Amino acid sequence: MKPLAIKANLRNQQRVDVETDITIEKHDGCCLTCHVSNLSRTGVMISCDQETVKQLVPGMRAPSPGHWIEVKTRFTVPVLPTQPVTVLADANIVHLRRIARDEFQIGIQFSEFEGNGFDYIDRYVAKLLADSLNEARETH
Repeated sequence: MKPLAIKANLRNQQRVDVETDITIEKHDGCCLTCHVSNLSRTGVMISCDQETVKQLVPGMRAPSPGHWIEVKTRFTVPVLPTQPVTVLADANIVHLRRIARDEFQIGIQFSEFEGNGFDYIDRYVAKLLADSLNEARETH
């Protein structure tokens, strides 16, 4: 009997608030620049306006499981304060939520990283989590 594959609960990944831009490339080669609101080791949440959603999500309908929208992402993370590195990752749009009249959040799940992309994100997220923990300790 073949063992069942266990899917990781992606919501268990700790997210960190990040302010940076991300370039999203659609399958037709069209590129859009969006604003990152949070980042985890497995994905990114972006904030955008309705016009951007129309370009990224056909019909502005949230993708259903198994019918994700494939994209490529490109953004930078500061591995060292003076040395930002570019992370390139294939990804899927898996979530869409309206926040305000012309503000939406799009959830993007990474599927494959180029080069050391995952390691860069892993280190960056770990550092931000450690920094926030240290700040919390200092205020108590």
